[in-house]
Amino acid sequence: MDFGFTLKPDHTLDRVVRLAKLAERSGFTYGWVFDSHVLWKEPYVALTLMAQATKKMRLGTCVTNPATREPSVTASTLATLQLLSGGRFDLGIGRGDSARRVLGKRPTTLADLEEATVVVRDLCEGRTVRYEGTELRLDWAKPYDLPVWVAGYGPKALALTGKVADGAIIQIADPSLVRWCVGLLQDGARAAGRDAKDVRVMVAAPAHVGARADVRERVRWFPALVSNHVVDLVRRYGEQGLPADLTAYVRGRPEYDYRHHAESGSSNAAFVDDESVDRFCVTGETGEHVDKLQRLAEAGMTQFNLYLMSGDEERQLERYGAEIIPKLRSLAAAPIA
Repeated sequence: MDFGFTLKPDHTLDRVVRLAKLAERSGFTYGWVFDSHVLWKEPYVALTLMAQATKKMRLGTCVTNPATREPSVTASTLATLQLLSGGRFDLGIGRGDSARRVLGKRPTTLADLEEATVVVRDLCEGRTVRYEGTELRLDWAKPYDLPVWVAGYGPKALALTGKVADGAIIQIADPSLVRWCVGLLQDGARAAGRDAKDVRVMVAAPAHVGARADVRERVRWFPALVSNHVVDLVRRYGEQGLPADLTAYVRGRPEYDYRHHAESGSSNAAFVDDESVDRFCVTGETGEHVDKLQRLAEAGMTQFNLYLMSGDEERQLERYGAEIIPKLRSLAAAPIA
């Protein structure tokens, strides 16, 4: 099992560097940064510093989108960072949530997401592409491999991920829901003529070590964040086409204030019950984390991406490095059915 962490880029840049160094020392092999350029600082500056501060850790956006950053710009940025890091960058990309909505715009279409995914990867890997009627090539880019991770929950998004991506980003730590998502992902891969085993599965969610009753408030923001995607899914598919344990908690959800997105103590989380916190996040003492991560691996997870934005960040990295990662590093995901 791989372990990653994600930063919300609201820290000082000096602290971003310190956290990246500590994470690598603690056994994390992936470092990710949110991309929502109005709410927080520019992610690629943070990623540049993280690349300079680490030696082997892979780095990337979790996640960018095809609209606030035009695909050829994203490709040029990542190709440059590949040169800086010796080829240690991945692309995490989705339709766009907060980055788009704070601009008063809706997320992009899946068709736009698919096209951008292919264009960015091909340009970064040294291939010529035709984009919006024009032939493009980054002649200066060194053709490092660029693994692409696509974020999404819905049947169509997961089918697309299975078709074009190297990995799926599933923002929820409920083993039964991850298993449902993995099934859709595998179906999409097989429909595209791919081996389902070739698509990795990242579970991305907050984790906080400590008595559950003491840490729930730190991570209650996360089911509220997820609710934005769930509401979109309900509008598109209706509740009958989705698992009840995904949709039930959003009934009667109030309006969401993106000015307090991914924020501990946010009023956005007032409607979230304790059961949803426990299902969607990883909380409790060390043994409870190990047990839940084992169950997530049984559901198909290959990387756990710890959303490191609920306070006490240094201590959480240290505890994962000392008490949890050593017990699970060699654990493999369940075989593909």
